[in-house]
Amino acid sequence: MYQTESWGSYMPARTNLGDPLERIGRLASENAVVIFSISSCCMCHAIKRLFCGMGVNPTVYELDEDPRGKEMEKALMRLLGSSSAVPVVFIGGKLVGAMDRVMASHINGTLVPLLKEAGALWL
Repeated sequence: MYQTESWGSYMPARTNLGDPLERIGRLASENAVVIFSISSCCMCHAIKRLFCGMGVNPTVYELDEDPRGKEMEKALMRLLGSSSAVPVVFIGGKLVGAMDRVMASHINGTLVPLLKEAGALWL
């Protein structure tokens, strides 16, 4: 016998994902450090290693493993004004940028204070 009752709060994926930029903003604000990545990207791997090496545990969204990842990738390219969408880093819900911006922040000493302010680093 099959249950014919309602599924409750179940919503089809199509209706609860919304606009790719809205989804990016929502995902970026849910954790202290968020990286949008592609699993085969060497620069993405390097940025993940940088944060892990600093003792930060970033939330990583692999766009190539997401059914709407291509749409999100295009939205990130528009957001950055760049032809390369990944890696893109958000700290404390705010866009830091791609690899170049993150590395520049790391080198000039502004990355650690950002991480502390977001609650991602306590040292």
